[in-house]
Amino acid sequence: MTQKQRITVAHGDGIGPKIMDASLQILEAGGGQFEIEPIEIGQKVYLRGNTNGIEPALWESLRRTGILYKAPITTPQGGGYKSINVTMRKTLGLYANIRPTRSYHPFVRTKHPKVDLIIVRENEEDLYAGIEHRQTAEVYQTLKIITRPGSDRIVRYAFEYARRNNRKKVMCFTKDNIMKMTDGLFHKVFDEVALEYPEIETDHMIIDIGAARAATQPEIFDVIVMPNLYGDVVSDITAELAGSVGLAGSANVGEKVSMFEAIHGSAPDIAGLGIANPSGLLMAGVMMLVHMGQTEAAERVHNAWLLTIEDGIHTKDIFKLENSTKLVNTDKFVAAVIERLGDFPKKLAPVSYAHGISLPKAQPATIVPLGTHKKELVGVDMFIDWQTAEGRNPNELAEALKLVDSGDLELIMITNRGQSVWPNGHPDTFCTDHWRCRYQTKGENSLPGLATTHQSIVRLLHNMSEAGFDFIKTENLYRFDGQLGFSLGQGQ
Repeated sequence: MTQKQRITVAHGDGIGPKIMDASLQILEAGGGQFEIEPIEIGQKVYLRGNTNGIEPALWESLRRTGILYKAPITTPQGGGYKSINVTMRKTLGLYANIRPTRSYHPFVRTKHPKVDLIIVRENEEDLYAGIEHRQTAEVYQTLKIITRPGSDRIVRYAFEYARRNNRKKVMCFTKDNIMKMTDGLFHKVFDEVALEYPEIETDHMIIDIGAARAATQPEIFDVIVMPNLYGDVVSDITAELAGSVGLAGSANVGEKVSMFEAIHGSAPDIAGLGIANPSGLLMAGVMMLVHMGQTEAAERVHNAWLLTIEDGIHTKDIFKLENSTKLVNTDKFVAAVIERLGDFPKKLAPVSYAHGISLPKAQPATIVPLGTHKKELVGVDMFIDWQTAEGRNPNELAEALKLVDSGDLELIMITNRGQSVWPNGHPDTFCTDHWRCRYQTKGENSLPGLATTHQSIVRLLHNMSEAGFDFIKTENLYRFDGQLGFSLGQGQ
């Protein structure tokens, strides 16, 4: 008998406790060998004053077990509460989010009967970095963070997953036609890593057409790797197209800790009614057993669940007269799955974990060595909050800025929401109270060529402050190995 392994379990909020108890019951009946360390996270912890929704004991438990099996949680309404998922993924380095999507036609209604795809979602960066600011009366900002180490790790994980599980093609979705530096980096890393896997077919799509194809032709995809936000959105789209978000589980993999959860929320509107479908959390539990090396139990549970679906024994969320034979509550669904342990589906393809789905081991990030690139400071973008009683004329702003002693720097461009409005701006461009003013070394009339110093930028900011300008942010402009490390203004 496999030695029991300890796992950390969070029962969550809403339907969480019910579907967690149901899933654990099935996993144990199927032969899963584990001992539970229960931990409280979620709404009750939030309301006790912990803005993360996590008690310190969670981290101690995870250091012991390395595995978190987590039911959905509820984040209270209002500001000031941080997402538990984002906190845990970033704190624990759970950089790879694996979300399988499969159709169960004709037993679960879907217009796409041949879907069998895997979404590999980057889990720590992108807009989920959560760096946001209100900068003026009108303008709010969130920062999109894409790194080379983060991109390399998730792209490499997607290819390793494909190789290990005999997948034939890895697709990348980005929006690098617009975000040429951030999404452009992700796409570039994808192309670089793909060269190391010549046996795997690759392709790239812009996210809008990629999402459209995923929504209309999901059966054409195999493995898709994406930055954080795109992966979150597209995985829910494909799960719903395949039948129900309630059937989908996910794994969040890190070097030392991994977390397994359903992709749906806590559904407080049906909490306590005993009708919730535990399938998404159960499928996450199957992935957890595979991760723990308990493949026989994982196979037994998964095939029993497939047979239950095939026999038309369905909870309310997927029950349809044309596909279902019996409407059951949570407890009766659990009993049906347990009754079928040891049996196999007859029409749906049975799973085999001897040579089937497995999760690659997480790898350390590859750090760019110090001194790899020549980095030169060539200017600064200064963002200011500005308007007058007469309005927001960029030409007036430029004239006012020229009255400020800028030392060896000169104003070369003003943009508003990324669009160039000076010099030679268009009179119909709408301007907010938020302006980007670009300075570079005097004497350069095109792209930055001459280096500047931090001292020059500090002097400029001091003089701007003395002149009464409200600068709200600065971004230094750098050149790396002779290449510009910043975007130009739209319209330039």
